[in-house]
Amino acid sequence: MPREYESTSLRDLLCGSISEAHVGQRLSVCGWVAKRREHGEHLAFLDIRDRSGVVQAVVEGSVDVKSEYVVRVTGTVTPRPEGTVNVKLSTGAVELSDCEVEVLSLADVPPFQLDDRVEIDEQVRLRYRYLDIRRDAMQENLRLRAKVNTALRRAMDAQGFCEVETPLLWAPTPEGAREFVVPSRLNPGEFYVLPQSPQIAKQLLMVGGFDRYYQIARCLRDEDLRADRQFEFTQLDIEASFVSQDDVMGFVSEAVLDAAEVATGVRPGEIETMTWAHALENYGTDKPDLRFDMTLQDLSNVFATTEVKAFAAPTVKALRVAGGASFSRSKLDELTEQAKGLGAKGLAWFRVSEDGLDSPLARFLSSDETAAIAGLDGAGSGDLILAVADEHDVACHVLGAIRVTLGSPPVGDGPYRYVWVTEFPMFEGVDEDGNLQAAHHPFTMPHPEDLALIETDPLNVRSQAYDLVLNGWELGSGSVRIHRADIQSRIFRALGISDEEAEIRFGFLLGAFRYGAPPHAGFAFGIDRLVAIFAGEDNIREVIAFPKTQSGADLMTGAPKSITERQLRDLRVRIDLKGK
Repeated sequence: MPREYESTSLRDLLCGSISEAHVGQRLSVCGWVAKRREHGEHLAFLDIRDRSGVVQAVVEGSVDVKSEYVVRVTGTVTPRPEGTVNVKLSTGAVELSDCEVEVLSLADVPPFQLDDRVEIDEQVRLRYRYLDIRRDAMQENLRLRAKVNTALRRAMDAQGFCEVETPLLWAPTPEGAREFVVPSRLNPGEFYVLPQSPQIAKQLLMVGGFDRYYQIARCLRDEDLRADRQFEFTQLDIEASFVSQDDVMGFVSEAVLDAAEVATGVRPGEIETMTWAHALENYGTDKPDLRFDMTLQDLSNVFATTEVKAFAAPTVKALRVAGGASFSRSKLDELTEQAKGLGAKGLAWFRVSEDGLDSPLARFLSSDETAAIAGLDGAGSGDLILAVADEHDVACHVLGAIRVTLGSPPVGDGPYRYVWVTEFPMFEGVDEDGNLQAAHHPFTMPHPEDLALIETDPLNVRSQAYDLVLNGWELGSGSVRIHRADIQSRIFRALGISDEEAEIRFGFLLGAFRYGAPPHAGFAFGIDRLVAIFAGEDNIREVIAFPKTQSGADLMTGAPKSITERQLRDLRVRIDLKGK
């Protein structure tokens, strides 16, 4: 960073910027006292820390400072004496000597160490989050997040997108997730909701002629929290007119590749594309981790006429685990229990050796079945074959999960393998009333080749929806939108939505479409998840400044809290806790 941006009326340089080039200069730095070390009665060494790093200050005489005091130190930059250079610090070859120390703020003893050398209970970290984010790891994560945001904005600006802010107080939307509700003081008994996403607003922008919109948008969903989900989250949200699915995927690819390059220093290769059906067949999931080669193999034809009861099922999927023959029986039992927990009837296993197959089921197999298993995916001696026989979706899902258990590297380990997954099903089964359910949302355009199937074979209709996946994490999803009234009506009818209900729920959007809606498509992905992967974190709380706990609490502020009776009266809201 240029010196003029580091200099203020209180300091000349950031602590981590001082180097041998400054030897002989008298400079002021500001920061926190990270450490204090006494050397005799009249000499003290202070490590002064700010966001850029640490510099050592040598103070002669007595100085009354303690850990985490905020100070301004003025001293002369000198080389460290021979034998005292600290190669672990960027400033380790120099120090500030002949120092004057001005205490700017006192500090109590912190409830935990701030130097990242000890494991700290997360509850304590979140209660004192303002201290936790002083630690190097959190500083690095949040600054990485800022760099990624900047890269995304630059990429969208360079592609002709216009940043538009959409409302945080909105009307209820049909996206399926539970919404946070905000009572209106000026309209007693009526409510806003906080937006799950800017979905409808950005489609209205397309009607309004903003043919390329983007926003780093704050979104809120009142759903159960987990490692990759918070009540509040941030996404890169885009929409464009007169574009195809491939166009949108190209826009987003450019942005995420730029972000990866800024975050890691290396630009990943071109993002590959696979269909949803291909992903399910080969990886058992619609968010495949491509960093390792283990893929599902289909043995359904081999076992079509089997006499082995365990394999008498519509689908038989198998997986080769290189070197897995060394797994203990307890490990195999553990994998079997995992398979059952995921819905399978069981898990067959076969150790491959020079002498053939070692398995409780081996003696029941025909010669063709034995050969197919022994040679699966180039298997050789020392490998392990795992197999699941069940309904197609169950077999794929179970073996896909076991693939991840056995092969997936830690979150942040490279390479960064993006993949686009396309051609998702338009519908995903039926509800309790027998109506089809939209797999994405009711404004997703069906695949043009499948329009004739909407009324006759709806569960085989593909949509023009697409997901972006990185290292096994779903980053986000998008779709080509329906802009034609006739197709929208057919989809509503398939979903059991009458014209009257459609008008009540979506009238303002459908009304806008009657005034000339351009063909349009969009996408949104979670920035929290993207940054967590780049930072090598398993939990997105590690890349959010002030997150909630798994139970939705803010331990630092105590939220959620009750409000006063007067506030409730102003809002015309009455609380009934009888059913709590």
